[in-house]
Amino acid sequence: MEVMEILNNTVDLDQMVYSKNSYRAWIGLSRDTWRWSLSDPGFYRPGETDFRRWGPGQPDVGHSGKVCTAISPRDGLWYDDGCDQRNYPVCSEVRGSNVTFVVILSSLTWTRAQSRCRTRYTDLASVRDMTDHQKIQPLLGGGGVFWIGLFRDPWKWSDGSNSSFSFWKTGQPDNKNPNQTCVAADFSQSGAWEGWPCDVERAFICYGPGEWYGPGEWYGPGEWYGP
Repeated sequence: MEVMEILNNTVDLDQMVYSKNSYRAWIGLSRDTWRWSLSDPGFYRPGETDFRRWGPGQPDVGHSGKVCTAISPRDGLWYDDGCDQRNYPVCSEVRGSNVTFVVILSSLTWTRAQSRCRTRYTDLASVRDMTDHQKIQPLLGGGGVFWIGLFRDPWKWSDGSNSSFSFWKTGQPDNKNPNQTCVAADFSQSGAWEGWPCDVERAFICYGPGEWYGPGEWYGPGEWYGP
């Protein structure tokens, strides 16, 4: 059963029941974190997924959509970039404990670069430590920019589902405010979404079959509301 309600259209919002004492309730949407395209946990030792070589002022979180990571050959530092930009892929070939890095000199969007690396090798490069970084550095030519496998979707559903539907309030989400990492629906404004700090206590909306749970908690047909 899904933990939180996944909203796919305004009909879902219209059907929700809410308390007269609070017009806002949590939904299952929150800011995502930076992740590597190669997700196999066995590939990383503790702490290696957190290795970063960001350039000054990076990441600048100035993109509204999916954000990907490129390496500049000038200084070897990392910069966030819109995933629809065209750069050269750095791929990784993983064979047991051995990792080889390969540059493909075709200018591709990040998604196409990921697909090309997965077809020919293992995946876009994961840079786990300075050793990996130093292996990649000599492969970068003097011109162009190079994709690696680090990316961030700005928002994700708690059960991992994908949905193209959004219902943000005007001025939301505030991508410059790092504290607004969870999302509440404001039913005083037709259920429009707004970002809030995750430690604020609010009612919340779950999705499941109609069933009574206890005092102050009840299931309606396919929806539930806590006090």
